[in-house]
Amino acid sequence: MNRKRSRWLWVAAWFFAATAAAQGTAPLVPPLAPPLPPPLAPALAPAVAPALAPASASGGASADDDSLYLNRRPIVTFRGALLGRTPAQRAALGQAALQTVLARGGPGEVTVWIEGGTAGLRVDGTVVFNLVPDDIEDPVAFSLAEAAEAVRARLQKAVTEVKEAGDPQRIGVGLAMSALAVLITAVLMAGLWRLRGLVVRRTTSAAAPEGGARAPASAWLALGQHAQTLAHAAAGFVTWALLLLLADLCIAFVLQQFAYTRPWGERSTQWLLDLLQQFAVAAAGAVPGLLSAVLVFVLARLLTRVCTAFMARVEVGDASYGWLDADTAGPTRRVINFVIWLFALALAYPFLPGASSEAFKGVSVLAGLMLSLGASGVVGQIVSGLSVMYSRTLRPGEYVKIGDVEGTVRTVGLFATKVHTGLGEEVSLPNAVVFSQPVRNFSRLVGDGQFILHTAVTIGYATPWRQVHAMLLEAAARTAGVAQDPAPYVVQTALSDFYVEYRLVAQADRSAPRRRAEAINRLLGHIQDVFNENGVQIMSPHYRSDPPAPQVVPPEQWFAAPAKRPD
Repeated sequence: MNRKRSRWLWVAAWFFAATAAAQGTAPLVPPLAPPLPPPLAPALAPAVAPALAPASASGGASADDDSLYLNRRPIVTFRGALLGRTPAQRAALGQAALQTVLARGGPGEVTVWIEGGTAGLRVDGTVVFNLVPDDIEDPVAFSLAEAAEAVRARLQKAVTEVKEAGDPQRIGVGLAMSALAVLITAVLMAGLWRLRGLVVRRTTSAAAPEGGARAPASAWLALGQHAQTLAHAAAGFVTWALLLLLADLCIAFVLQQFAYTRPWGERSTQWLLDLLQQFAVAAAGAVPGLLSAVLVFVLARLLTRVCTAFMARVEVGDASYGWLDADTAGPTRRVINFVIWLFALALAYPFLPGASSEAFKGVSVLAGLMLSLGASGVVGQIVSGLSVMYSRTLRPGEYVKIGDVEGTVRTVGLFATKVHTGLGEEVSLPNAVVFSQPVRNFSRLVGDGQFILHTAVTIGYATPWRQVHAMLLEAAARTAGVAQDPAPYVVQTALSDFYVEYRLVAQADRSAPRRRAEAINRLLGHIQDVFNENGVQIMSPHYRSDPPAPQVVPPEQWFAAPAKRPD
């Protein structure tokens, strides 16, 4: 009796299990429609990057609540309601049904059942979701059966990959194939790099002069060097492009060897091709704009050349106008050329590739902000330089004294003025400094490239002032290079506590040294000689008291060792 009861209990348990299994086969959601064949895939499941819609191997949440994903593959996008359920609810129910069916570990066969205007997708005989005509994006072009078949194909591929992800044998084969692919890729990359080195050496040896001798500079040699540089650049570009292509192919192949990463591998090469296609299309689309920008810059170049040629005639004196002379022609040329290029850049800006993009606008705003914050000093120097040029304060070749700097002006630029002193120095003065300090010009009032020579001495009151005047004029007469027409003259500039200050003013003639420091040196030497000859003490050092005898050098000691008397 106990055996019979046990047997009936087993039969009852089996019956209830079969009933539960039969209930599990009932559609979780009323029948829907199938996947689209490859040409119909976009109708229901637009391609979504895995990064935008991740899912676990057994299914997971989608970035789009209306779409269903499996193994990072888009399966279907629901667009219509069914039995009061919204597309998002249908997607959630389908995701749950897929997880339940795949957890059973069946063979994973996907079939389609169409009835009553709906198409049901079955996995191992269990309906996981349904499709309706409203789910088809273009119902005129595709029927429900065609759409369901396309969805079935995608679902079958994803289910197969989920099954494959847990197969150790398939994983081992994938690892072996991946290692082989990496090894082959490394060998090909090394061969490419060696080939690049061979090409570089061949082009270098072909461009080098024969016999190892240095060839004379010529146009052909320069052309060969440019061709060699171009060949090296082309070899490097082609090599790196092929290396990147090999790396992409290797990575895509390795990713496709494993079910979990296969969707990424399938999209990797396609992503690179799409990127190259977008780049090529963008480059082709930018050609008209670039041609327009080049035309604007060519016109600007022609205008600047015309302006430069016109101003050059004014600078050399071939032309003269009331509002323009040789002194202002240079700065005017710079200002006009700058304005021309500024307007050319403003006109060409809209034609530049990417000028309307947000990134380009952001960079432009950042550059403008940086210039406005950091270029105030530069703009001040430019304004000061233009002020110095247009005020005609300085000219190249004039001898001036600016603050403590004294010398010959070499250049007057937009940012700085360069002065050569008589001591072998070149002093660069910022134009803001030049503009803010008094400038003593020793050449402006003297024509024909001459300059003023003047020096001061202090002599005690015991010496007649007429004698001092005569001695200073005698020293000027002895100095070669001091012009006698107009004649030098002496003025008394101060009556101090212990001495009188005398200033000798003269002009240098064409025989004077080009550097004013040398001419002053000779003049001061003759002044000392004349005063020593006449026994007059120069009291330029600080005076304390009268010495017992005048502090003069007698003529017999003028050439004391190591000095030598001239022939």
